[in-house]
Amino acid sequence: MGDNEATGQPGGERDERCALIDRLVQLQRTLGRFLAHDRSTPLLASSLTMQQLKVVVMLFFRDASSGQHLARALGTGLGTVTGIVDRLVAQGLVSRREDPTDRRVRLVELTTRGRLLAEELIDAGTSNYTRLLGRLDTETLHTLEKVMVKVQEAADDMLAGNTHPAP
Repeated sequence: MGDNEATGQPGGERDERCALIDRLVQLQRTLGRFLAHDRSTPLLASSLTMQQLKVVVMLFFRDASSGQHLARALGTGLGTVTGIVDRLVAQGLVSRREDPTDRRVRLVELTTRGRLLAEELIDAGTSNYTRLLGRLDTETLHTLEKVMVKVQEAADDMLAGNTHPAP
């Protein structure tokens, strides 16, 4: 069997890795379906539009953002973002304030109510996942932790812009 020029892996090993990745993706989808019910509850209870939800979640991870930054992140115009933010302000989920480094810029940030909503949306499904993990023995939990740390490290590596995957 020939080596894969990009990875230096023999063809059979590359095929095995691809098959393993496919099985892991399928297992993740199955687990996602199991947890989806818990995760969908706060989404379905919310009266926010998809764009409004995106803004709330973006602000949760970024703290404060300018309207221009939100417009770029949403792939829309500043006027559209202004309308979205106006509706979120009216619902008490975000507030606007002056940027201390540039008084011409208005920053948008979550209010306490907005932060609580974002936490509820992001943490939805956690209790069911915790109960699921509680059904595993301690050795399996240790193994899963080691694997998840490696997955997190790979994600961090990707976010840092490293384009070379680990072998």
